[in-house]
Amino acid sequence: MLTAFAPISHDLTLRRWAISASVVVGVILLGVKFLAAYWTGSTAIFSDALESIINVVASLFALYSIQLSAEPPDRTHPYGHGKIEPFSAGFEGALIILAAIAIGWHASPALFAPPPLVQLDLGIALVLTTALINAALALFLIRTGKRTRSLALTADGQHLLTDVYTSVGVVVGLVLAWTTGWLVLDAITAIAVALNILFSGFHLVRQSVSHLMDEADETVLHSIVESLQHVRRPEWIDLHHLRSWRSGIRHHVDFHLTLPRYWNLEQSHAAESAVEEWLVEHLGVQGEVLVHIDPCTSHHCPFCQMPDCPVRAVNYRTTLPWTVESATDETPLFPYVPETPGAFGDSPPRP
Repeated sequence: MLTAFAPISHDLTLRRWAISASVVVGVILLGVKFLAAYWTGSTAIFSDALESIINVVASLFALYSIQLSAEPPDRTHPYGHGKIEPFSAGFEGALIILAAIAIGWHASPALFAPPPLVQLDLGIALVLTTALINAALALFLIRTGKRTRSLALTADGQHLLTDVYTSVGVVVGLVLAWTTGWLVLDAITAIAVALNILFSGFHLVRQSVSHLMDEADETVLHSIVESLQHVRRPEWIDLHHLRSWRSGIRHHVDFHLTLPRYWNLEQSHAAESAVEEWLVEHLGVQGEVLVHIDPCTSHHCPFCQMPDCPVRAVNYRTTLPWTVESATDETPLFPYVPETPGAFGDSPPRP
């Protein structure tokens, strides 16, 4: 097994700075929105302000999760503390769902008895200003989250984008209520806001659950298989049981590699190290690569390119390319069984 410790101090500093900025800006914009709701009496603006409370709470939890996920593995957490980040994203999603319910509860009475609206020009200007600031912050958080591989940052940015859409919807509703005189549009806008962020909350929870359950990332698997296929050597006969998962900033990869059965332990270990070093360099992140070595059988002979093989039973015919489907198969090309004279048969290759 090879463990990589890529430098992450810069990424960690950037993460902390980004989420700290989110907390500070969130608190300021929260105050602005509540002032706008107080001055205008708008149910829609008040709903937008309620969602901003969730923004601040979620950003504070994300700040804690980013700090904890950077802690190195220890005896009680041998795989590190990275799972706190998807948990943070799920927590944020749950808060968003609660906010949607609270907004709907608050806005429902206004459908039947719309409150009077005053100083809408000021309220619209303030909400638009907060939307522009949130949009810039959200794009920065999402870009930083993808760059530093932080699900907590990405989730916080996606949440802020939802807040931007909410604010734009609030402005549209207020403008319509102002120009038409239909005050009920204010409450209808608030209900629409609740439905929009409810969908966003369920999406974040779904994303969190998939990470916590180590859902396979097809993009990463394709990258690993294509990389190994590109540098494949004759002695790397078969690749199977490939698994890849992430825990925060740490990437974990393990798979089985079939090598010539007549090799000694030193040769097998050298091949194992070569594969691990290549993948660590290819991934370019902290983590570990674990390779389990399997011996070949005479059934591999038609697909093995090893020159001058002393145990070859059948001439080489063709090389089977590695694919994600074959590499993630939990069974080898041909299971290993102790060799006996005349053991080679006509068993078909794995599809």
